[in-house]
Amino acid sequence: MDVPKLLEAASLLVPEEIATENDITINDVWDYLTHDEWEVALGLLEELGDVHPLPLSFWETLATAAEHMQLKNSAAWCHWRCYETRNGIIRADLTLRPASESRRQIPFSGAGVLRPMWNIGNRTPTGEPTLNIAALWVESTPFLGPGERASVRLAPLDPSQWRHLQSGQTIAMHEDRTVAGTAVVLEVHAPTATPTT
Repeated sequence: MDVPKLLEAASLLVPEEIATENDITINDVWDYLTHDEWEVALGLLEELGDVHPLPLSFWETLATAAEHMQLKNSAAWCHWRCYETRNGIIRADLTLRPASESRRQIPFSGAGVLRPMWNIGNRTPTGEPTLNIAALWVESTPFLGPGERASVRLAPLDPSQWRHLQSGQTIAMHEDRTVAGTAVVLEVHAPTATPTT
């Protein structure tokens, strides 16, 4: 399937009544598609997907279109959203410790590459703290460095271990035995996709 057909298929999954904060609607997407502005149309569809929960097929179709257009960051974001649709959304406000107090000395990519461990309150049978792995997507900035703060999204390796999280809860990020940063949970949303058996 070619890119315009993929974008058209995704567009058909967006309800006409939803709009972004900037009043972008699906009609704007159709205008860009008519003029073969595929990259702009893809970006607008991603924005509309942030306004209203859309089905897994929407994000899968956008990911395929982004891959065909060789838009690496858009493809990674759409795959991330596929994960969230299947497993739920966890957003948090993360503050990294300064370089003088942690192992991390340089910024890391915010595009879901880092998979740190997290102390989210789980314990071993003997009562010791256990750490859980979750990939990290930094919102609104391509890199996050020591001492910096940003809103992040987490993609747990085992989502069932994270179901107890609640807004306002503080969790700790680890890249080794020491705490690399702390995060306050902002939102926890259940999956919107129906699990397949």
